[in-house]
Amino acid sequence: MLYQLSYSRVWRPRSALKPRASQEVPPRQEPSRALHVGSRVRYGSEVTDLERRIAEGVAELRARFGEKLRATPSLTDTAPQGTGELNRHGMPKVPVGQALSTISRWPVLDLGQTPEVSREKWRLEVDGAVGAPLSLSFAELMALPQVEVDADFHCVTGWSVLDMRLSGVRLETVLALARPTAEATHVMTHAYDGYSTNLPIEEAIKEDVLLVVAIGGDPLPTEHGGPVRIVVPQLYAWKGAKWLKRIEVMTHDRRGYWEIRGYSNTGYPWRDDRNW
Repeated sequence: MLYQLSYSRVWRPRSALKPRASQEVPPRQEPSRALHVGSRVRYGSEVTDLERRIAEGVAELRARFGEKLRATPSLTDTAPQGTGELNRHGMPKVPVGQALSTISRWPVLDLGQTPEVSREKWRLEVDGAVGAPLSLSFAELMALPQVEVDADFHCVTGWSVLDMRLSGVRLETVLALARPTAEATHVMTHAYDGYSTNLPIEEAIKEDVLLVVAIGGDPLPTEHGGPVRIVVPQLYAWKGAKWLKRIEVMTHDRRGYWEIRGYSNTGYPWRDDRNW
């Protein structure tokens, strides 16, 4: 059974995902501490069941994968390759082999087709090694906590766009609701054009990894993956699927479209990690 979201408006969903009968969440007393949901802090009776479920799921993910997350090369590399001042996570602003572009000249790269998926028809499935599979419409996605981040975008073909203002939902939030099983280690993100790419869960749950719906305050253009794409600022950009359709949680690693065609399985820009 897939969970369906009920919602009333963006930022303040009235009702929560309904669990299977066997997983019914028992009523709780008023929480004695604040919950951090998205960029907000909520207290006492303000905390909805949906927000509580997200916070609990996030806490579980960070307990399981936090140590691996903090040890990833984009946070810990002592000899990163690149130039410029340090970026938001401590690496040189411009990775080795990259030339700067601008948002107005953001190149368009794809598999040769541009799926036309309206917001009304878009749907995201989250399945695989999860305890609570999800099926979300665009409106239901927008009912989840929204965030804005300033992030850089590094393409493996040798160009970077810095300081993009991205808006959307953290991938961590969606995974928190889906509840990866104890055996889960990776995710595969699938696109409407048949594209796929893999991520370890410790990379997927970083706070700057978003299901992006807007850039610079404007809806994400179709040619750049709209209505929803993933952006992974600490890896090369091919690790974020455009025209996102499905998130498959896996119990082992599996290579995606470009990974089986010779691209690196990890994609760390500050190690020039482009190919096998």
